[in-house]
Amino acid sequence: MSKTAAQGAGHGGFESVEDVLEVLRSRGGRATSSRRILLEILFHSREHMSVEALAEAVQERAPDVHISTIYRNVEELEELGVVAHSHLGHGPVTYQLAALAHAHLVCEDCGARIEVSDDLFAGLAKAAKAELGFSIDPHHVAIQGRCSDCEAKLALPTRRGH
Repeated sequence: MSKTAAQGAGHGGFESVEDVLEVLRSRGGRATSSRRILLEILFHSREHMSVEALAEAVQERAPDVHISTIYRNVEELEELGVVAHSHLGHGPVTYQLAALAHAHLVCEDCGARIEVSDDLFAGLAKAAKAELGFSIDPHHVAIQGRCSDCEAKLALPTRRGH
């Protein structure tokens, strides 16, 4: 196993499809074509994608791959620390490479997603750890609220009678 693959196994620091496949093989898994295609899509897109979107992308290249195969592969990749899932509002769970995981703010009005640095949650993380012994994961779920544009619209005076 390469140094990168060994390091990546615990924290999502995989640098390539081959690194991931090497770890899968070392654990008795197979480097199937559907896994390889799924990994290539994840490494190439670098975006949040639902399982349905991942399945659609895989099926463009390999039409016979069933969505249940995608679910199993994503689950295994998450257990290995290759991908992380996020709940970004009311839509489906999304996945992306764990190394790219970040926190989100989601506007309840317009649905805008704002990617934010983990530093934004540093104070909360420190307080939760100190006071409760609890470690937070700001990547797992988005903080709901209102974006600056929607907040500004609410602040506008309403025109009655016109």
